[in-house]
Amino acid sequence: MNISKKPWTLCIALSLLAGAWSAAAAKEVICKVELDRETLPAGGEHTAVIKVSLDALPARRTSDRPPINLAIVLDRSGSMSGVKIEKAKDAAIAALRRLGPDDLFSLVIYDHEVETIVPAQSARNTEWIESQIRGITSRGNTALFGGVSQGAAEVRKHLEDRRYIPRIILLSDGLANVGPSSPADLGRLGAGLIKENISVTTVGVGTDYNEDLMTQLSQRSDGNSYFVESSQDLPRIFAAELGDVLSVVARKVTIEIECPDGVRPLRIIGRDGRIAGGKIEIYLNQLYGGQQKFVLLEVAVSPTKPNSSREIAVARCRYESALTQKSETAEGRVSARFSEREEEVVKSANKGVQADLGRNIIAITKDTVVVLTDDGKTDVAVKALKAKSAELREMGGKFANAALLTQSAELEEAAANLAANGMDRKLRKVYRSESYQTRNQQSAQ
Repeated sequence: MNISKKPWTLCIALSLLAGAWSAAAAKEVICKVELDRETLPAGGEHTAVIKVSLDALPARRTSDRPPINLAIVLDRSGSMSGVKIEKAKDAAIAALRRLGPDDLFSLVIYDHEVETIVPAQSARNTEWIESQIRGITSRGNTALFGGVSQGAAEVRKHLEDRRYIPRIILLSDGLANVGPSSPADLGRLGAGLIKENISVTTVGVGTDYNEDLMTQLSQRSDGNSYFVESSQDLPRIFAAELGDVLSVVARKVTIEIECPDGVRPLRIIGRDGRIAGGKIEIYLNQLYGGQQKFVLLEVAVSPTKPNSSREIAVARCRYESALTQKSETAEGRVSARFSEREEEVVKSANKGVQADLGRNIIAITKDTVVVLTDDGKTDVAVKALKAKSAELREMGGKFANAALLTQSAELEEAAANLAANGMDRKLRKVYRSESYQTRNQQSAQ
């Protein structure tokens, strides 16, 4: 057909192409499924690691972002006096100044009492809000649970408006000593808030706060978690957190993984989730533009004939577009070949997936080490670090994976340091913070 004689044909073709492009552009999330080895051993039952990654695309324009509903919950107890409280106020004001007139801002302070000094309102009221923040002084004890609960109450005032991205930022430098104060208490609070799609990011300052409590609150609500040794870093940390919140492209994110007969899920590595038969479900509250979140799943694959292939998993991501509030889906699947030749299995290694696995092994091991040292079993903790170091070194050597060998050396050094110096408060916080950030794939600070 000579389309030059039929210009309407060209118009239709271009229209169809434009429609296809628009449909593709509307997808904020790409779902990809990979294996730690593209070829698996034939014969007996073998384990494999599946990586399901969600790549969130950056917003096409800086104006293409939903408004946020931000509550800052600030510890003003006596231990925050001096430079700490001043830097905390600077950080809160810097966060406020990054918001636009369509965003909402509220600020709650707490000591032994809880006070809302900035009720939820438009962030355009900067002059009055800044004057309220500048007037904060330190005093009293630490009603942390009540502070977060009041911050949530401010966020709830506009929760029914689905345009807004709700987020609480909690800052504290001390132990919760008024009201509910255990990690379990704050974990339950976080679990309740995530049901309302409210995430809590925690910022611990110095070496006196309870990192178990803070990470439980973050983990159960799918927020970020930071350890700040010096209050001088608070403005930078708040800026990093606002960078995430302002770039949310997807929310109410559910990953569903389905394994066919002959592929048995064993465990989710590094994340919480639910396994029911051959189906796995993991919930993430939000995805940030330009970042990747992923899930690692270990499975057992039943004996398979050599020189054959079979599907290992299908993954579906369901989410709500933060910009349009429409439901979207993304899907990926992965198959494996099977071979009796070990060199083919080794050659097929996905070194990136193996490196992600290694990082999560380190994170889980560090959490184990904290528990062991708390129980006075430092020698057992050192052995645990050395054992995982040897495991990563063996895997790295077998698959010629330099990243795994580097990770092995990191654990060996950590074991030597722990044996020589023990676990002090700073190192404990570093272990908890690094472990959480790795498992949550928190962006760089």
